[in-house]
Amino acid sequence: MSNLYSVGLGVGTQNQNGEWLEVFYPAPLLNADSTMSQALTTAGYTGGNAAIALDNEAMSKLAEALNNAGQTEQAAIAKSLTSSERPLVLTVLAEDDAPNNTPEAYLKLHLISHRLVKPHGTDLSGIFGLLPNVAWTNEGAIDLSELAERQLAARLKGQVLEVSCVDKFPKMTNYVVPAGVRIAHTARVRLGAYLGEGTTIMHEGFVNFNAGTEGPGMIEGRVSAGVMIGAGSDLGGSASTMGTLSGGGNIIISVGKECLLGANAGIGIPLGDRCTVEAGLYITAGTKVQLLDDKGQLVEEVKARDLAAKSDLLFRRNSSSGAVECRTNKNAIALNEELHANN
Repeated sequence: MSNLYSVGLGVGTQNQNGEWLEVFYPAPLLNADSTMSQALTTAGYTGGNAAIALDNEAMSKLAEALNNAGQTEQAAIAKSLTSSERPLVLTVLAEDDAPNNTPEAYLKLHLISHRLVKPHGTDLSGIFGLLPNVAWTNEGAIDLSELAERQLAARLKGQVLEVSCVDKFPKMTNYVVPAGVRIAHTARVRLGAYLGEGTTIMHEGFVNFNAGTEGPGMIEGRVSAGVMIGAGSDLGGSASTMGTLSGGGNIIISVGKECLLGANAGIGIPLGDRCTVEAGLYITAGTKVQLLDDKGQLVEEVKARDLAAKSDLLFRRNSSSGAVECRTNKNAIALNEELHANN
């Protein structure tokens, strides 16, 4: 048996038809060696990418095999799962291919939120078709076709089944809370988000899956799918980044280090380091931008896409003419150290 891309021992939820709704992996593993793959044969693994349902007895045998192979951390996880009253699964990714089922999709989302891979660092092709749309409740994930029955059952006991949202993606903090972060409103960060140490997500901040921050950083705006925010950058209140799922085409939007997007600002181009976009200004790839020299004189007019990923730029709107202007940004953005002391 050869090395493996990733392994996850998980416990999850199935609907009445035995279909997976979600999976929780306590300690997903990246880049497992051949001793791991050999031990997994005990659980019926024969190669390739696979999601293998296990009962408690099979998980106990796997725990012993992992321990004998010197995989003590994963052995401890397997042993803890043997007392589960919920469905168990062994998910193995021999290669970083597009996921084929819900457990594989959840493992890849866990890899990102556990900071094992960064956004765009693993193949998530077709993930929307693999994640069922479920009701996320105080009793866990519930298949929508079974929700009414569960609500009635709760009422008959004098209880209320609280439905917090109906979505394909759960909130990240129900699966992993990365070290050194602050999240004011946990429902606004999806599983599959990458939050680097020192990140602060304020109440109206939002971070989608396959997106995130290097940290430290302050997020009071929206980080759309596929967008990565560099260290020391600040997204002001209601600022937004255009994701590839929101009309950005194939352009990967990113924000460099020590950038500032003012309140209600937005970008549809990647920014380099130390860039500023003034409050209320939304820049798309086709926005006409007037380039100014160090004396404030017009040099030429270009489209914003021509300035993509360039550093030390200040974007502003001329309050008299309404024209979008760009000049060298000589003011570095320094985040408040006390505000970003997360630990």
